[in-house]
Amino acid sequence: MKTGFIGLGAMGRPMALNLLRADVPLVVHDIDRARVGELTAAGAGAAASARDVAAAANRTICMVETTEQAEDVITGPDGIMQGAGAGHLVLCMSTIDPDAALAMAARLAERRITMLDAPVSGGTGRAEAGDLTVIVGGSERDFEDCRDIFDAIGRTAFHVGPSGQGLVMKLVNNMLGITNTITLIEGLAIGAKSGLDLETMYRVIRESSGQSAAADLRIPRIINDDFAPGGTVDIVYKDQELITAHAKRIGVPVFMANVSQQVYQMARAAGLNKLDSSAVVRIYERLAGVDIVGRPG
Repeated sequence: MKTGFIGLGAMGRPMALNLLRADVPLVVHDIDRARVGELTAAGAGAAASARDVAAAANRTICMVETTEQAEDVITGPDGIMQGAGAGHLVLCMSTIDPDAALAMAARLAERRITMLDAPVSGGTGRAEAGDLTVIVGGSERDFEDCRDIFDAIGRTAFHVGPSGQGLVMKLVNNMLGITNTITLIEGLAIGAKSGLDLETMYRVIRESSGQSAAADLRIPRIINDDFAPGGTVDIVYKDQELITAHAKRIGVPVFMANVSQQVYQMARAAGLNKLDSSAVVRIYERLAGVDIVGRPG
């Protein structure tokens, strides 16, 4: 089946390239023509709009940043819904509001178009390696029909339930990683101000009960002062807003997610918006008056 791909940013670009490497025929669209040019040079076809992508494909992936962008791409006046025929399959791989995804799936169903919410976890490094985790909500039949996509971009694909459940699971996972990141950096700040070396702390943490995916992801970036964007500060703030809003709607109290979101709001206010979310360490360095990484001078 020909597959459409809309959104060739930090995550979408490597995902689309991996699909081409797996011989999945692609037609692509992005507002940035240079990104489209790179994909066409690699063998993809190009379309002028989301509508045109859907008209040329049997299934279409949406990989944009926000709920509003996804709504525009999928159900907007020039969106996928306008170009897709009956039987088309939409894969919303963006991390967006679960209720918005359910509303879009319902609108698409009226035209006999189906949708999977299939957000991915792993960041840009794993996207480039084709090692993402895909978390899918929707029909099991549609899930199986997209195995070739999941195998090309990721290591593991989970079907977790009906529409919307993939996004809820992704947001829960993100919440755990983000709150863990803040706790980790607070611990590093305490250790650094007490005279512990960062690399020493990392060696101990990796072999002790404080070991975590956050430690393995964040500490090497902090050591190398490498905050080139993977998942940005802005994206983390957005994701925490999504999970806290969802929790309010279903009546679940959340404390740590709200607190961590405010730390990321501080990072945004400090102008760190487009840096990797690990850059929140700079907020703690300023607040605690300590250089956690131990930079010379």
